[in-house]
Amino acid sequence: MLDEREVEYDSGVDFEQVFKALLGELERGQVRYAVIGGFAVAVLGLVRATVDLDLLVHRDDLERLQTILTSLGYTRFASTENVSRYVHPDASWGSLDILHAFRKPSLEMLERTKVVPVFGGTHTIRVAQPEDAIGLKVQAMANNPLRRTRELADIEALMELHGPQLDWDRIHMYFDLFGLAEEARQLKTRFGHAQ
Repeated sequence: MLDEREVEYDSGVDFEQVFKALLGELERGQVRYAVIGGFAVAVLGLVRATVDLDLLVHRDDLERLQTILTSLGYTRFASTENVSRYVHPDASWGSLDILHAFRKPSLEMLERTKVVPVFGGTHTIRVAQPEDAIGLKVQAMANNPLRRTRELADIEALMELHGPQLDWDRIHMYFDLFGLAEEARQLKTRFGHAQ
């Protein structure tokens, strides 16, 4: 976990700076969020060379999020019904991809977030559970076949780390949503009993 070891990032983003400023404001503003994507995968135990900051945010809290991000210098670059992207003029603040939670599975993900210490315990974040991080990677893989190899590598690594403790019924549900039930069965056979 990030609270137990130093992790080097090559993205140029000062994650501690961003978390100190942003996540405290999200808590004060009662924004329902979960860290997802590359940083969540790192927090869940899979250290990668590159990490980005992606958030799942309740759709009813998007206006509050917009106010917070604008106050921190971010500009909304793009927005659709499902996602928003924010950029900052200072590269050390990075860009943020926001997935809008309004469908039942994503709302349930927000209800299941767990609070995890990071940066030696000086900060805490709300992070998606491993099964939900896997579910979002299944969605990314299904939506963009060019990302399949990378997403599947992360899925397999998370399964290897957390295999016996995973809620495999929930994982099967995510794979089933995208017509990948057989793939989920094969993965459970490989990783469901990993130690």
